[in-house]
Amino acid sequence: MSGDSGDSWVNRGGGDGRGSRESRDGRDTQDSSDSRDRRDGGGSGDGRDGGDDARLHRAFLARVVEPGDEVCGRWLRELGTAEVVRRLIGDGQQLPGVTDKRWAGLRARAEWADPERDLAVARDAGTRFVCPGDAEWPAQLDDLGDARPTGLWVRGRPSLRIWALRSVAVVGARACTEYGAHMASVLGAGLAERGWVVVSGGAYGVDGATHRGALGAGGATVAVLACGVDRPYPRGHTQLITRIAEQGLVVGELPPGDHPTPSRFILRNRVIAALTRGTVVVEAAYRSGALVTARAAQRLGRYAIGVPGPATSALSAGVHELLRGDAALVTDAAEVAELVGDMGELAPDRRGPVLPRDLLDPAAARVLAALPAHGTASPQDTARGAGTTADDAVARLYELRSLGFVERHGDGWKLTRQATISVDTDRGRC
Repeated sequence: MSGDSGDSWVNRGGGDGRGSRESRDGRDTQDSSDSRDRRDGGGSGDGRDGGDDARLHRAFLARVVEPGDEVCGRWLRELGTAEVVRRLIGDGQQLPGVTDKRWAGLRARAEWADPERDLAVARDAGTRFVCPGDAEWPAQLDDLGDARPTGLWVRGRPSLRIWALRSVAVVGARACTEYGAHMASVLGAGLAERGWVVVSGGAYGVDGATHRGALGAGGATVAVLACGVDRPYPRGHTQLITRIAEQGLVVGELPPGDHPTPSRFILRNRVIAALTRGTVVVEAAYRSGALVTARAAQRLGRYAIGVPGPATSALSAGVHELLRGDAALVTDAAEVAELVGDMGELAPDRRGPVLPRDLLDPAAARVLAALPAHGTASPQDTARGAGTTADDAVARLYELRSLGFVERHGDGWKLTRQATISVDTDRGRC
């Protein structure tokens, strides 16, 4: 798109070209940028109005600026979208905070950006463009400050804002073990069954297992991609991502047709962290994008959660390092829900099985423990072992006999076979 052709849609919402509006203390805020967008017509939320200038401006920036660019975020906060777009396309003064080389690169991208075409392609693919200030915009993304997305391309019918209110991320290694895939699938299904929206990145390994677990339980899941949402990546997950779009949501910052890069995967993770109440990591090595997501969650005041694995597994080493810090340890969906959920969403108490001998009166339990595992013992020997009198020991032995723990052999007493197994089990536990 040339500068001349760009002026036609830029000027529709551009006013006098100054674009900035200061607050009383001389500083702009994120809210002021949003209000400018809404004043320019950017609050409809459907992303389908080709005459929506603020939406066109943000769609243009989604094509020109890389995700998470805080310099551009500061421009938007201080100047507003119309002024930033006008300077990138027209002959305006170079914006601050970038080198001449970087500015030339942005201007070169701007020449080829065509937001009207991007919005039309998105519409044809069943995708909408959601901007800050729209009714569907998840307010928690504003916690990213200047690094928040310029907008999100959303594929699927549910409301992203409503779903994000009760969502949790489950992420982890791409080359996960069978254990990791199993835990991710069980967590995805368990959280979905409890009414949670399960968010992940759509990748191989833990991400894919998480999505499949949620879908298999008939639940809600969101895939946040590092590419255009009309271009499923990885290709091997085309069918899975298509199913997610039909049953849930597929979300991304990049415009239609854009491809992923290593840096875009890393930057995508901040959106996953900000969108959800907490991030659960299932298997991650020391160098892992999943750990980037968890640490971003911690910086944003969200929960960072880890699922432990074998101490000898390199794929659990990163999770264990996370757990040595401020992350919480969980083993199932109920414990995740207890952490990130509302008051009263408690996981069940964890305890071993209750054995019949656990229900005995303490005095009777001491007499039972005084009997040898094999052979018989006299009441006197039993009393000494239990620290009581012979008469009390005899009374307790008859009580234990009525409960099936002991039997009498002449003048001696011995454990029954049932009691012997119980005693051996307890001793083996020590």
